[in-house]
Amino acid sequence: MMEIIGSASVAILLGAFFANLVGWLAADQKLYLILNALGAAIAAYASWSIGFMPFVVLEATWCVVALATLAKQMIVRAA
Repeated sequence: MMEIIGSASVAILLGAFFANLVGWLAADQKLYLILNALGAAIAAYASWSIGFMPFVVLEATWCVVALATLAKQMIVRAA
């Protein structure tokens, strides 16, 4: 089951990356950041469940950075 969850999370991350590369999503676009945060959070969970801590740290950091960037954009737009 964790392989399916992990694979889905990687598909989300790679899908967002591909969409950015071909110009469908900009790196500062809300959907791109949400997809990165979601994919990274799920990947961190899947990695944690199998005890692979280096990947947990990587994905958790990726998720926090995506969420912080999203929050920063929301604050700037509200101001």
